[in-house]
Amino acid sequence: MGELAPIKFEMPGEVERPRSRGRSAANTVVPIDRARPDWLKVRLPMGPEYENLRRLMRSKSLHTVCEEAHCPNMAECWGAGTATFMILGDTCTRSCGFCAVKTGRPGVVDLDEPARVGAAVAQMALGHAVVTSVNRDELPDGGASLFAATIREIRVQSPGTTVEVLIPDFVGDPAALDAVLAERPEILNHNVETVERLYPRVRPRRTKEHAPDLVCKSGIMVGLGETHEEVVATMRDIAAQGTNVLTVGQYLRPSSMHLPIERYWTPAEFAALHDEGMTMGFRHVESGPLVRSSYHAERHVGLG
Repeated sequence: MGELAPIKFEMPGEVERPRSRGRSAANTVVPIDRARPDWLKVRLPMGPEYENLRRLMRSKSLHTVCEEAHCPNMAECWGAGTATFMILGDTCTRSCGFCAVKTGRPGVVDLDEPARVGAAVAQMALGHAVVTSVNRDELPDGGASLFAATIREIRVQSPGTTVEVLIPDFVGDPAALDAVLAERPEILNHNVETVERLYPRVRPRRTKEHAPDLVCKSGIMVGLGETHEEVVATMRDIAAQGTNVLTVGQYLRPSSMHLPIERYWTPAEFAALHDEGMTMGFRHVESGPLVRSSYHAERHVGLG
């Protein structure tokens, strides 16, 4: 067995090792860090609510980003009977360096999926539903029509449920974005993910969109080598677009093929980012080590 390279957390702002883009075998030179700080340790998902939700998703052949992206909050959210639906299949056309969702050639679009999501939302009696997707760059509209159909099905099958959509960039197609907005979701979410300097390595494609006139939300992650100053500057850029809600969380490496963690930000640093964000004009900032885009999503309705 070859000798493993020791983990070295470099100071923010230094040149990344290895200098790969996205997922790559080059990243495996840095082994997975198993000794996480105490504030990142969570309980395993289990219990009756978790099992009921798991059975429901499998019975309707649905995917959740909670499972596919290895969300650390799954025990908490599923235990409370909530989940984030992931439409357009479970295979992404991109290979971002931070994401656990599998990449490859997607299958055909399942046109019955929106109806099954609507039925699951109704069966779960959700007050607020979050819908996201993989990237489907091979589709003419990037999958926007299926987002629109899913919102319509939720409205029909569970009329009292508010809807949040966490959308991909649709390769910058304004018509695709308009198709989603025409269905009037209560919250539109599109994550910026990281600071501008790290985009070529972390998320090779990027499109900026102007925030429409509804509750707009975005999120970033830290721990990939960004500086505090870069994070604050990115937060200011997001706020300047009229964004209402911001989420900030710690990047956690899904596998050795993914980008290494450069450092763990402390709870105190996340608290400071929250306070700084609230001075920028955000209506709400969710900032913490385990925060993800859909964390406490029901609290963000009506914050426009």
